[in-house]
Amino acid sequence: MCLQLMMNRLDPHGRGMAADILALELARARQRINRAKLALESAEEMLDEDCGVAVNLALCSTIRSAQQRVLEARKRLTKIDPASIN
Repeated sequence: MCLQLMMNRLDPHGRGMAADILALELARARQRINRAKLALESAEEMLDEDCGVAVNLALCSTIRSAQQRVLEARKRLTKIDPASIN
């Protein structure tokens, strides 16, 4: 009950603390997506270079992991705000 009262209190800007927390969580989720996308793009660019079979196999694993992180980050964002995914 005490937490609920604290969440409904207004901050100096006139918004509820819950709205600030939601905005922070949305920003963190978007940041996760962007980081995962950048890692995926970087790994895909390295795969395009001719580095040898062993390196390419390692990059394929890295790409699969990055793809999974992008999907998980999008799921988190969708749970927070379903309308935020394009």
